[in-house]
Amino acid sequence: MSFFSALFATTNVEKLRELGKRRILRRALTAKDLVAIGLGTMIGGGIFTTIGTGVKGAGPAVIISYLLAGLTSFFAALCYAELGAMVPVAGSAYTYAYATMGKLFAWIIGFALIFEYGISAAPVAQQFSAAIQDVFKSIGFALPAWAQESNLIVHGAWWLPSSWDLLHSQYDFVAAFFVIGLSVLLSVGIRETAMVNNTFVVLKISALIVFIVAGLFLFHGANLHNFNPVGWGALRPFGGMADYSSSAQPYGIIAVGAFVFFSYIGFDTATTTAEECKNPQFDVPVGVIGALAIGTVIYCATAIVLVGVVPWRDVPIKNPLVYALAPLHVPALTWVITIGVLAGTTSVALASLLGQSRIFYVMARDGMLPPIVAAVNQRFKTPLVTTMITGVAVAILALIVPLNNLLNLVNIGTLMAFTVVCAGVLYLRHRKPDLPRSFRVPFVPLFPILGIVCSLFLAVFGLSRATWTWFVIALVCGLVFFFAYGFRKSNPDAIVPVEEPEGISELV
Repeated sequence: MSFFSALFATTNVEKLRELGKRRILRRALTAKDLVAIGLGTMIGGGIFTTIGTGVKGAGPAVIISYLLAGLTSFFAALCYAELGAMVPVAGSAYTYAYATMGKLFAWIIGFALIFEYGISAAPVAQQFSAAIQDVFKSIGFALPAWAQESNLIVHGAWWLPSSWDLLHSQYDFVAAFFVIGLSVLLSVGIRETAMVNNTFVVLKISALIVFIVAGLFLFHGANLHNFNPVGWGALRPFGGMADYSSSAQPYGIIAVGAFVFFSYIGFDTATTTAEECKNPQFDVPVGVIGALAIGTVIYCATAIVLVGVVPWRDVPIKNPLVYALAPLHVPALTWVITIGVLAGTTSVALASLLGQSRIFYVMARDGMLPPIVAAVNQRFKTPLVTTMITGVAVAILALIVPLNNLLNLVNIGTLMAFTVVCAGVLYLRHRKPDLPRSFRVPFVPLFPILGIVCSLFLAVFGLSRATWTWFVIALVCGLVFFFAYGFRKSNPDAIVPVEEPEGISELV
């Protein structure tokens, strides 16, 4: 096989379907669990932290920004549902890319998904830390200043350890231990993880419903009269918001749409657990589309109530929901929102770590990563090694690095994955039209093409040049590893489950 043939070699879809029938991982999840897992990643890390900045950037028209991001996600969700039901194996967009576009694209998407799952879990853990520390402060307890948040002080070149000022840096130990604790839970078993996640999803959705209902008593329609004060924004390539975490400058609907897109990240987490579903042909489509539909309704309702309660220029970036309900003078409402934030960040971090560990598991099973990463613990029936490796790496990031600005990379990585998934549906409809499909995207090729166009539109016109630069740099580093290891070791014609090496249970 020539170099270029090997570079774009694809896996056999029929073989993947047979692989999905093998019970290597415990099949314990239902459609309800997948909806909860999708909502577990969607609601929490996004809506509680992006809506304040979103309102500052677009005014009341932030509602349109949410709808724009939701529409992009809708087209991608339909494509995820078709491919997830047709190829019911773990791996999500990575697996679909391997089956349609070849080894190189599979690695690129697998690498991009690290931004969506792994990196996003670290700032969410820091958000949990900040919220729980606020609770501690309300009862008169505060951590030392050096242990309240992460801030690695660097003098000179950041890539040189000699330039790190470890003595005067700050460390978020709460966030780090939080990540480790969730990783242990994920290692114990998928059923236990789903039960915990379902509980937190109910808590945080209940908190948002309480906000929506309570906010109606303070709603003033006059606040919506100047609905689009900023406009659509400057429509120029790479002209998006340079700093999502702290910027309060008006940017317009498009740039804010690319920003609040972070709120939608996660509904596709359901597809990473396809091998752990009782009936993946039914559970995956219902889980993906159900999570997106419920999340979109909640986001738009929350945004409408917020901008109707508080004039958009007065909406704070930090804790906007608590601020909006303050005129009611009901302390219990503050506690409800706080509990929602804690439950939301917990379920988001849990689902993100779950998705990342499953992505690594499948990439290792395919030979893209060392085989030990795909080892399944015989006692818990989970990829314990990769789960704990992922947890430790994310914990280190949460401990020392302020990652709010890296949310830009989370968005661009996900938009690239969405583009490939939509293209994958078009490819398989053309090349393998007779494959059984329990769910089919309607209006093909229109809907997949719209998914590609919308994703690229938000990425190009909604994200900044700096975001693209960092993404390209990271991607080049990933490709170096791919050609050094994954390209040589992976064989798309010989993908088989990697059994647990003898003695791994005792080593871990």
